[in-house]
Amino acid sequence: MNNYLISIVGATAIGKTSLSVEIAQHYETEIISSDSRQFYKEMTIGTAVPSEEELTLANHHFIQNRSIFDDYNVGQFEKDAIKKLNELFDENQVVVMVGGSGLYVDAVLKGLDNFPTVDKNIRKELKIRLEKEGIEVLHEQLKKLDIETFEKIDIDNHRRVIRALEICIGTGQTYASFLTDKTSKRNFIPIKIGLTADRAIIYERINKRVDLMMSNGLKREAENLFQYKNLNALQTVGYKEIFQHFEGNYELDFAISEIKKNTRRFAKRQGTWFRKDPDIKWFDYEDPRKQIIEYIDTFINTKEATE
Repeated sequence: MNNYLISIVGATAIGKTSLSVEIAQHYETEIISSDSRQFYKEMTIGTAVPSEEELTLANHHFIQNRSIFDDYNVGQFEKDAIKKLNELFDENQVVVMVGGSGLYVDAVLKGLDNFPTVDKNIRKELKIRLEKEGIEVLHEQLKKLDIETFEKIDIDNHRRVIRALEICIGTGQTYASFLTDKTSKRNFIPIKIGLTADRAIIYERINKRVDLMMSNGLKREAENLFQYKNLNALQTVGYKEIFQHFEGNYELDFAISEIKKNTRRFAKRQGTWFRKDPDIKWFDYEDPRKQIIEYIDTFINTKEATE
């Protein structure tokens, strides 16, 4: 029989975690996370890791398994995730993967694209510009050189902005032009599930989540991490805005509003990324879980019948 990886995607705060737990329980299987922010054990509140109850209800992998001091990237995650999946498929026909980090999801489902080698000095020069002029200058340059990539990647992640720019500058071509539809050989069949809602509802859920994070102690968590603010893992929404508050650049209320704004922007880019995949079956976030499980069962039964 075939192995099946149920991939659950969608905007932040849409309800992916709770759905993944219910599906994992239904199929008596385990979950791997493809949320690149949830890898780090020092970051809990600001990354909305699954609750203790959710972690108890289903066995999770790649949740707070790294340290912010580790140099970890999508290439390493692809290798680790495929190795773990091979282990899980020895015991389960179905495994669940959940997360809104599009690049990390695609790395597992399809493999990474091959990019040409470019002059290392380009990256060094871009990092110097970042330190001297700020990320907004690099945003404008990427927008001019490769608007398609600018609209899709997490532009608040300076590593990804610099990576895209160094390819554009070093090759004279867009970063997007090197992305292919070539899929690496996998020992599973993906079943792609997307959760969605009206934009106003998504934004409302984001605003409420940020308020809940603040009431749960996000400021205190960020304060404990402030001395490490230059680490790559902490260049992310929810922390960098509060770091600006600690540095005296933002009032706390403004920092909170910036977290909400930047999270909404991130959700919009998530939608752009996932909507390009025609194989994702979309469900409204309020659709009955039974309906989603019935779709998965039908997918599997149809596939097995035609093999």
